[in-house]
Amino acid sequence: MSGEDEKPRTTPETPGTGAGGASGPTGASNVSSAGAVAFGPQEIRRPDVSGAVAGRAREGMFGVTDSGDTSGFSGLRLPAYSPPPAERPYGGWFDEVADETTAALADDGGADFATCVQQVTVDRGEMTWYVDREHLVRLARTLRDDPALRFEFCSGVSGVDYGDGVPQQLHVVVHLLSMTYRRRLRLEVALDVADAHCPSLVEVYPTADWHERETWDMFGIVFDGHPSLTRILMPDDWNGHPQRKSYPLGGIPVEYHDAEIPPPDQRRAYT
Repeated sequence: MSGEDEKPRTTPETPGTGAGGASGPTGASNVSSAGAVAFGPQEIRRPDVSGAVAGRAREGMFGVTDSGDTSGFSGLRLPAYSPPPAERPYGGWFDEVADETTAALADDGGADFATCVQQVTVDRGEMTWYVDREHLVRLARTLRDDPALRFEFCSGVSGVDYGDGVPQQLHVVVHLLSMTYRRRLRLEVALDVADAHCPSLVEVYPTADWHERETWDMFGIVFDGHPSLTRILMPDDWNGHPQRKSYPLGGIPVEYHDAEIPPPDQRRAYT
């Protein structure tokens, strides 16, 4: 395409890779490493934990602690980790998107970028914005409609539960795609379990409809303003949300041909 809306399709400079971690979101670039964690025969260095998102240390796999483990996962140790904020310059087109969004938000007279976005992280060539839920819909509409941004497509809305002991342990994750400029941006909203409400994006991205229903079904996150927030995977009368960390390991007993099959973690014990 040509004209004022044309933007250079640059490839972002790959930031220094953070340590990442399965117990929290991915980390940011340009941070100093501090602290060493013993991890088998090698040593992995983790960045300083600072920022808006908390992590949780993990031991073993699947939460099994009262029986033998033939998988070898019982020795797994993952230290607590949370992504520190990234600092300017982010690299590549990331700075351009941040600047264009800042200008677009200022033009409509609402809250500024720093109010809408609580934290920015950059890792492995990807950018994540941690968004205040009160400004999620307005920010998404700006990202969709502004000619310099044009994130026209929402490719998915999903949930994460980081477990007990983590502040705002529930996260809503929104993946946006700009087909015009071939760019991807991730938005995350952190929520408390006691107030697991997030504005629906269906009015901005109709494709979010079923994604939000599945996230509510699995994680119990209520999307305010959704046109029909009903179960999509589980039966309508199902109690609980299966992907919550507080959900019973292995689910519930299943009736099969007049026999009751116990949850997987209760079927066999290794001694």
